[in-house]
Amino acid sequence: MIFSFQDSFSAFMVLFAIIDIVGSIPIIIDIKKKTGDVQPLKTSLFSLLVLFIFLFLGDSILTVFGINVESFAIAGSFIIFFLAMEMVLNIEIFKHDSSEKKSNIVPLVFPLIAGAGSITTLISLKAEYSTLNISIAIILNIIVVYFVLRGTNFIEKMLGQGGILILRKIFGIILLSIAIKLFISNTGIIIK
Repeated sequence: MIFSFQDSFSAFMVLFAIIDIVGSIPIIIDIKKKTGDVQPLKTSLFSLLVLFIFLFLGDSILTVFGINVESFAIAGSFIIFFLAMEMVLNIEIFKHDSSEKKSNIVPLVFPLIAGAGSITTLISLKAEYSTLNISIAIILNIIVVYFVLRGTNFIEKMLGQGGILILRKIFGIILLSIAIKLFISNTGIIIK
């Protein structure tokens, strides 16, 4: 395992684009309203754990269950689709039991941060970069995720209710498009 700044940075940028934590801010604010808190440290650590598990054992885990990467990505696309529908239609699909401590681990960790796209990308990056460089890229991305999650209160105050509502609808449609693209690209359906 040889450290390469360029490889680490390249892997970081690929994962940063796939995780798209900045683009997920309206979703995070929406989840925060439903669950009460986003728990930045806990969410970041769980995401880090999931990403590292799939970095080292991803192919093996999917093989044990007889699942290919495409099927996993399709499952993730359904979760993303339902999240988008909540945002666009202002309905609640993911129910949170108010009698228990509310949790935001799902859907924040999966599929938003350590979702099918991130996991599929990690498995693909292993063919091009060393595990050390990918590990550094994962850690740097999780640091960014942590600070974005910590800053949601500031972002929420800065945008106001109207700004959040507009962003929620826009990003709901974008998220819906991502879900459809993920579904189509992994099923082989051709749209003209």
